[in-house]
Amino acid sequence: MGEPFRGHTGSVQSVSFSADDGRIVSGSVDKTIRLWDAETGQSLGEPLRGHAHSVLSVSFSPDGRRILSGSFDKTIRLWDADTYLPVGDSLQAHTCRVQAVSFSPNGRHVITASWLTIQLWDIETGQALGEPLQGHTDFVLSISFSPDGRRIVSGSSDKTIRLWDAETGQSLGGPLRGHTNWVLAVSFSSDGRRIVSGSSDHTIRLWDAETGQPLGEPLRGHTGHVQCVSFSPDGRRIVSGSVDRTIRLWDAETGQSPGEPLQGHTHYVQSGSFSPDARRIVFDSESTATHLRDAGISQISDQQSAPITYPSNNSSSKAPSSQSNQPHNSIHSLHFRPGPHFSPPGFDDCELSEDGWVSSSNRLLYWVPPNNRHGLQSSHILTIPTNSHLRSTWIDFSHFCCGTDWTRCRK
Repeated sequence: MGEPFRGHTGSVQSVSFSADDGRIVSGSVDKTIRLWDAETGQSLGEPLRGHAHSVLSVSFSPDGRRILSGSFDKTIRLWDADTYLPVGDSLQAHTCRVQAVSFSPNGRHVITASWLTIQLWDIETGQALGEPLQGHTDFVLSISFSPDGRRIVSGSSDKTIRLWDAETGQSLGGPLRGHTNWVLAVSFSSDGRRIVSGSSDHTIRLWDAETGQPLGEPLRGHTGHVQCVSFSPDGRRIVSGSVDRTIRLWDAETGQSPGEPLQGHTHYVQSGSFSPDARRIVFDSESTATHLRDAGISQISDQQSAPITYPSNNSSSKAPSSQSNQPHNSIHSLHFRPGPHFSPPGFDDCELSEDGWVSSSNRLLYWVPPNNRHGLQSSHILTIPTNSHLRSTWIDFSHFCCGTDWTRCRK
């Protein structure tokens, strides 16, 4: 459906449709938010600037008049979607990066997720409503309101899903267990009866939202982390995007994936959702472009001969140079996991430059060989792919130490 929407200078982290299908909002590592005409792909107005670090999550209000954003700078901001101006001051929402944000269906409340907590806010006063929702034992990665606004669902790197009472903040039953790795994405069906989840275990699962029981077997087909999942508005289909650089459509009743996945991406799919009329899918990747595709199942097989493509890194590879001490234009973004495992002072966003250097706060950390650069596919894990001439390896940066912190490493 036309060319990708281009304008961001850093990887796009989150996208969302307005309720009237007319606009798309995107948030990026370049610290900006952009609005787009969903029909023409043209950028609307100037970028929304105000965050001091990467914009990790964006959401339209139900009436399309406001935009909510959450950032690595630990704040949330509200924006006027017509004037492109901020509404009030930013809120220092958490003591760690804001991983996810979402409006309530009535537009009066918002929820934010950061580290181990979820917080409910009054959108008019900017005041927190009650105490943070606590129960997860590791990073909360995804949150969503039920269509009636009475419940909240959350997914976490503790491998569980939790349901919450949006009024009292109480956990509804025990955690939903079944995934064997991080739960990266969760979403309610439009009738509120089902939940879909995507995980680092490469599977998608369906759950009964009332009983918390799994519905059928896991949906298998992706060969990498499932980064985003969403029901179509009629609840009949599910769209998923993955680190394996494909998008898949699934029959929500049978669990079957009709046709072949949409392939050809040079970057992994980061975020995606259906348009409110279910005719289109908007998605982004670890590239600087946002993409829009027809969501009709009948068109999937026709699109196989014209795969979706992303801009690739065509620059020549360079060996590390001792004379280079400044980061270059980034093509990927790394966000190290905060908290007790990794919180070195003075290191913020980490970026992989075109010549292979990973840098943070204008300081070079380490160099990644050319064959392995596309293996930066997770928030803090570098995968050396199986097609590399090196043995398949995972390097986990959760306990990475730099600066004087190395003195605390055990021998």
